[in-house]
Amino acid sequence: MLTMSKVFIDTNILIYSNDKAYPEKQNKSRAVIKEIFKRGNGVISTQILHEYYVISTQKLNLSAIDVRNQIDSLIEFEIIDIDVPLIKEAIDCSILDQISYWDALVVVSAQKGGCGLLLTEDLNHGQVIKGVKVENIFK
Repeated sequence: MLTMSKVFIDTNILIYSNDKAYPEKQNKSRAVIKEIFKRGNGVISTQILHEYYVISTQKLNLSAIDVRNQIDSLIEFEIIDIDVPLIKEAIDCSILDQISYWDALVVVSAQKGGCGLLLTEDLNHGQVIKGVKVENIFK
């Protein structure tokens, strides 16, 4: 990931940074997130914040206070608000590109944020959707 363009970070990348069950993915995701923080080109959406909180507290069993504190650092990224027009755009993207609605919402959020790159393991590595290139950092 050597791009200076904006980079959208999907929930799974953030989750792996806390997931001790996958140490290689944890180390890789932490390094990538650190680099994005350093460059100041990270973008997430309100959807990502919701998912991050729920998954971190329910599946990783992290304390709500710790996750709340982590969210304080995540809001240093540019945040895309999920609104009704974006929801409708995601529905269209889901239909046209034959991807799940939730993945489509991530894609259209990345596009709205002007991102050239979407970091996720949920879509096909190298795929371009709505002008945003998908990269699986674990490949």
